[in-house]
Amino acid sequence: MSRPSQASISLAALRHNHRLARGLHGGRALAVLKANAYGHGATACARALAPEADGFAVAFLEEALSLREAGIRHPILLLEGVFDAAELALAAGGDCWVVVHHPEQLRMLELAPAGLPPLHVWLKADTGMRRAGFAPGEARLAYQRLVACGRAASITWMSHFACADEPDRPMTRRQIEVFDEITRGLPGAQSLCNSAGALAWPAARRDWARPGILLYGVEPVAGRRHGLRPVMSLESRVVAQRLVQPGESVGYGAAFVAREPTRVGLVPLGYADGYPRHLPEGGAPVAIDGILSRIVGRVSMDMLCVDLGPAPSAGPGSRVELWGQTIEVAEVAAAAGTIAYELLCNVKRVAFRYEADVERPAGSGNEAREKMETAGSSAT
Repeated sequence: MSRPSQASISLAALRHNHRLARGLHGGRALAVLKANAYGHGATACARALAPEADGFAVAFLEEALSLREAGIRHPILLLEGVFDAAELALAAGGDCWVVVHHPEQLRMLELAPAGLPPLHVWLKADTGMRRAGFAPGEARLAYQRLVACGRAASITWMSHFACADEPDRPMTRRQIEVFDEITRGLPGAQSLCNSAGALAWPAARRDWARPGILLYGVEPVAGRRHGLRPVMSLESRVVAQRLVQPGESVGYGAAFVAREPTRVGLVPLGYADGYPRHLPEGGAPVAIDGILSRIVGRVSMDMLCVDLGPAPSAGPGSRVELWGQTIEVAEVAAAAGTIAYELLCNVKRVAFRYEADVERPAGSGNEAREKMETAGSSAT
């Protein structure tokens, strides 16, 4: 019998989220597959989306070449661009599109050998995030230089939002205004929307969207529901149980001390698998055979413990969902003081199982959760 910990990936949910993003945004979209598709498996996700995707986006060249080797022939945009002339040649040979966001990348194109085929270039303007891109006073000149050097088969304007996931803040509106000032009167397709932009900022919906985290079922705008479906379910099983008496502790540091007799289940999954180690004293939520409970004690490298009390019939063999259809990954991330992106990207060592045809109604996990009684506390 193999270790029972796994990440179940619903490719049907991935396709649902992709269609939802495209439908809301309109126009075309590059599905963002960087960081191994946010931990979900870039090749499998690309193949699942290939029949309907306009193209894909990754962080850097190696990620793109891996998809090419897997047979993906769609346009692939390198969001970080290239880092030297050799990479520029490889990107051209791999039929990749490239972002140009600083002067050195622009000079690479200007100095490229005559035999290099023209590339599709995405010119990045810094509209206020102050991380990457040409400043407003430099962007138009960069555009003129790209046109003059003759190395661009096409030029798409792009920028990136700093606060699109916070619709009440004025910064995104100002970034849109700056972008429109920069590009006024200049030709070329435009791309502004990340996930939050596509969902929450209609004024930013231009020719191309770049949906990322929303593809994987995580709501990028807190407090809003758009019908996204979770793609990853991180699961394991109870492999052993014991009864902990009042005053006895569980795990490293004796952080959990039972106040009453407590059935504790052992689960073979820990922080080396990507589950967060740092959790509040009350633990984080889990679902045991679909019943809400919580983690008790500190998460170890290879295992953790759960309270079996709320699930009287649970025991060895019971299914434990760490996040997925019932437990939102964003809730676990909030308990750990981080974001869902980090948790998803960190999943490793577990088996990955891809479900091609599993269709779940939108919100099914949340609705099931709302019907459950919240697990009571039995320890301090």
